[in-house]
Amino acid sequence: METSILLGFGLLALFYVLVILDILDRTASALLVAGLVFILNIPLGFSNFEELVNSVNLDTILLLMSMMILVHSLARTGAFDYLASRILLRLRESPFTLMAVLTGLTAFVSAFIDNVTTVLLIAPIIIEMSRRAGFDPLPLLMSVVFASNIGGTATLVGDPPNIIIGSVAKLSFMSFITNLAPIIVVDFLVFLLVVRLMFSSWMDEYRSRASSAEIAEPRSGDVEWSLLRRVLAVLIIVIVLFFLQDRFHYPPAVPAMIGVALLLAFTGRRVDLAETLVEGVDWTTLVFFIAMFIIIKGVEDLGVIHFIANGIAAMSRDPLVTALLIVWVSAIASAFIDNIPFTMAMVSIIPLVSAALHVASEPLYWSLSLGACLGGNGTIIGASANIVVAGIADRQGYRMTFNRFMKYGFPVMLVTVAISSAYVALRYYIIGF
Repeated sequence: METSILLGFGLLALFYVLVILDILDRTASALLVAGLVFILNIPLGFSNFEELVNSVNLDTILLLMSMMILVHSLARTGAFDYLASRILLRLRESPFTLMAVLTGLTAFVSAFIDNVTTVLLIAPIIIEMSRRAGFDPLPLLMSVVFASNIGGTATLVGDPPNIIIGSVAKLSFMSFITNLAPIIVVDFLVFLLVVRLMFSSWMDEYRSRASSAEIAEPRSGDVEWSLLRRVLAVLIIVIVLFFLQDRFHYPPAVPAMIGVALLLAFTGRRVDLAETLVEGVDWTTLVFFIAMFIIIKGVEDLGVIHFIANGIAAMSRDPLVTALLIVWVSAIASAFIDNIPFTMAMVSIIPLVSAALHVASEPLYWSLSLGACLGGNGTIIGASANIVVAGIADRQGYRMTFNRFMKYGFPVMLVTVAISSAYVALRYYIIGF
């Protein structure tokens, strides 16, 4: 193994040691390792300053910032408080029903809208519910995150790896639905059983606390309806523009930025931009994303991602074994390394593997999609939605640690990936259906 690859794995190992052992805050750990990437990569000639800085995906940062502004404005209307009370009054005796409804809604919406946007809308409602009923919101927040990553796997637009795969392999929107949606439905149903087992003690706690909590009947007068109508109108426009992305080929940040502009135009002085930028935007999370983009680019330039991808291609000459390797290695890698550069490396290798084995390439692409998307549930930094919800929870005083997330996320990942592996084997290589 080349020295540069060892160095890349060393940087990743350092980052995970800092985060897992909670030696430093997540963002501080990411900034430290990003600084080491600059110090090591540039003098050694593996990267230059411009390449590392340009690796920061401005589209992602602007999308997150804009959606945070829109969600904060929605929260100011009192709508989240109103919904939280309504949900608690109806489902205070049924924690599993509550979890099934929220995760089902999240999974469905995440299949058609960016899953980060989805969790940004759902998480504040859960936080408010926890305040009113006095229960720990983290199990419910984590379940929603898991559901968003599962649901996002079902369609071409649900998760960034699918967009990359679809554009490179020329796969249609309907081909993703016909090939991936059936197994994602199964994965989600099994996921519900898994979370019911994992969070059974939390459900007992929820039932006890919610039943005894004094939850006032929500009053319509508590909602600022005029502002709510304007914010909802803007959100509807943004969602419509999200659906039109494929047709007009603009990046996801554009609808969100247009939404912020319309919000300011429609609400006049009723939305204080300065206050929103300070209180509504989670700058710690955005800085974490910036640092992670630099770390992954540095590690990629050191050869780590291509080393993993090439290793998969060289490990087997059997089509079924190769497909299963792609599923599992993609899942594990995506839990610890950003799945976007990993997917970009893999899509260039799959045609070569397909030609060498004389097999169709599409099953290998579906294997990559299932592994890369579902693998995001493995750790707190495995997917963007995980990081965003962890940031929301931290800001509200609920610490979502790396170890706690992995304790529940990794089993969810293992179960869903195992089921998906069986599906790939049966549908494409054994039975064929």
